[in-house]
Amino acid sequence: MGLDNVNQKSTSFTFLIIGTAWMFDAMDVGLLSFIMSIVHKEWLLTNAQTGLISSISTVGMVCGGFYFGSLADRIGRKNTLIITLLTFSIGNLILAASPGFYVFLAIRFVVGMGLGGELPVAATYIADMYRGTKRSQMLILADSFWAVGWLVASFLSLLFTPVIGWRGILILTALAGFFALVLRRHIHEIHQAPKQANEWLATLKSEFKPWTLTLWLAWFMVMFSYYGMFMWLPSILVAKGYGIVNSFGYTTIIVVAQLPGYFCAAWLAKRIKVKYVFSIYMAGTAIGAIMFGQSTTALMIITAGCILSFFNLGAYGAIIALTPDLYESKIRGTMTGIAQGIGRIGAIIGPLLVGILMDHHSSVNFVFVIFMISLVIGAVAVLTLPAASRHKGA
Repeated sequence: MGLDNVNQKSTSFTFLIIGTAWMFDAMDVGLLSFIMSIVHKEWLLTNAQTGLISSISTVGMVCGGFYFGSLADRIGRKNTLIITLLTFSIGNLILAASPGFYVFLAIRFVVGMGLGGELPVAATYIADMYRGTKRSQMLILADSFWAVGWLVASFLSLLFTPVIGWRGILILTALAGFFALVLRRHIHEIHQAPKQANEWLATLKSEFKPWTLTLWLAWFMVMFSYYGMFMWLPSILVAKGYGIVNSFGYTTIIVVAQLPGYFCAAWLAKRIKVKYVFSIYMAGTAIGAIMFGQSTTALMIITAGCILSFFNLGAYGAIIALTPDLYESKIRGTMTGIAQGIGRIGAIIGPLLVGILMDHHSSVNFVFVIFMISLVIGAVAVLTLPAASRHKGA
């Protein structure tokens, strides 16, 4: 019994350490969404250029998901997680010294590669730790670290940006990454890499199934909607007539709603199939998108924003739980990395599209109608996916 308690504590400690992958990803995305409005004014950028900052970061995430997901199958999960965090942390230190827009874009691509590799490898690690419905629940709960990271980003931006500026904030983020790196050195390697493993393209060719396209479509739609809406949320609030300081406050309140969204999704995952959880949450996000687009008061904005956060992040957690479960362990990192990489293409297009639409003076309501349609498509697509993998060692 004592040994079981020790093992349980060790597993819980490992889970918390791996959860920092979601926290740092969210911190970066959250800080970038706040920094974008500051850099926009400092460098006199157009809305389309500002959207490009987010999109180029996500191009890096696509490449990182493909490369590091495959690397995790070839050299192990632990070593790959350390490499991705080093890429992210060192990249942010260099980014803090950017002299201008184009150098900023180039470095953001490298930072994005590290971030893009973090989540699929972390999800794969946790999927290897658990089985059955417990795996789905723990993956959704791991994704709840995203909300924690976004809250940290909100408070850092609100409290320290006026004092140390956006460059100082990036340095703080990098230092936090180095601290997490120390913790990751203490986790154990959970995946025995084969002596010979295929590159991601060879694995994709051998493991591709017709439903793979449906999975990619679902990933595309959830990321298209999330990044398109939340990367521009502070700027959209400003466009609706609220000051930038107030928009930080609204965003913080909205993000708090993510946590019960995750917890309810994890509760549902024990009772119904995860793909049904995903579809329910995508439909709920679609309702929130329409409500937000039509909001005209602070109360309506907060209410609609909370609904968006509750459902959109719960859907994000559900698809993260669903994807690794579809593949056996030896290819789990590669296929999860590819799926998230494809989804990141949606994350590229979403913010860029919003920037272009705002430059052309499109209404906020029209923008959110587009997101509502994408969410419904994603909700329907995932229902065609097969049951979880039942391979040996899955």
